[in-house]
Amino acid sequence: MTAINGAKLLDAVEAFHRRFNVFPREAAYVAVVLWNAHTHLLDCFESTPRLAFLSPEPGSGKTRGLEICGTLVPSPMVAVNASPAALFRAVSGMDARPTILFDEIDTVFGPKAKDNEELRGLLNAGHRRTGVSYWCVGDGSTQTVQAFPSYAAVAVAGLGWLPDTILTRSVVIRMRRRAPNERVEAFRSRIHEPEGHALRDQLAQWADSIRDDVTGAWPEMPDGVSDRPADVWEPLLAIADAAGGHWPERARAACIELVTAATAGDKASLGIRLLTDLRDTVFCEADRMPTAQIVAGLCAMDEAPWADMNGRPLDSRQLAKQLGEYVTADNTPIRARNIRTGTGVVKGYYAADLHDAWQRYCPPPGAGSATSATPTE
Repeated sequence: MTAINGAKLLDAVEAFHRRFNVFPREAAYVAVVLWNAHTHLLDCFESTPRLAFLSPEPGSGKTRGLEICGTLVPSPMVAVNASPAALFRAVSGMDARPTILFDEIDTVFGPKAKDNEELRGLLNAGHRRTGVSYWCVGDGSTQTVQAFPSYAAVAVAGLGWLPDTILTRSVVIRMRRRAPNERVEAFRSRIHEPEGHALRDQLAQWADSIRDDVTGAWPEMPDGVSDRPADVWEPLLAIADAAGGHWPERARAACIELVTAATAGDKASLGIRLLTDLRDTVFCEADRMPTAQIVAGLCAMDEAPWADMNGRPLDSRQLAKQLGEYVTADNTPIRARNIRTGTGVVKGYYAADLHDAWQRYCPPPGAGSATSATPTE
């Protein structure tokens, strides 16, 4: 059997994607191609990154990107409206572990959806090869607790954003609508699926030939890429190194670009946004401030969420609840305290109580706001 040239094969997979999708940046093609290849090598790695096609508006090519991936990965399972129980059993019980392709993920985790903690748990636990989910099996008093292996490759597509716990385990491709001058071929399943399947079979064959090389590999990570981003990119870089050619260099450039974009585009938690707005806009150089003045200052901020918190403006009770999640330097919850004014004593907050939280959670002043909105391409 003739040996497959890995670099040329990945080039061919990239060319296949380019026929049907316009991704927002060159790095996205590199990441998607390497993710396609890694689905054939799951058991060589300790973790599997999620691939997330996300966009602010419909008609941005998310579903098409997922569909093309479906022709290139092993045992694709399209999981629109799949129940958590069905996915648990599919991942742990099928002879061939599926690659889960979850379209319309915004209907699961979007603002109008319920929390779906069971599915979130599956997606989080299944990121690691050792991940399992526990379910009660049986009827009534005969129920027993059973562990279901959760490790599986997952790609999702949807509008908006995702829970932070899933985002940090994902390579995020922030899609956008094609410009008038950007042309792609119309994808026709009868014609083009066999072409994708032929590439899929070559990926599987090549994966078998490099399995020993990538198992336990420790690819060199770009400077500044560590912790969770390193977990996400390690399998992809190992595959790029095995392919050779221009792929190791392109993969590391894509890693830096997409990790930087994800870091800059992460929506800060509401708590971090509150702390940052208090430091940079409300308190400024003040050492204390009455609660009423703080609330008024926050609600007056343009392009901030405080004037409309689920239909009502932020009030003193909500402020106290948010700040109570953080602690002072002596490890006590941040609370409103008495402030003496010229007309009497009112409740308010002291900058000294907030200072430790500002240092721990907020970006350095002038280094870019933690309150920036989700970017658009």
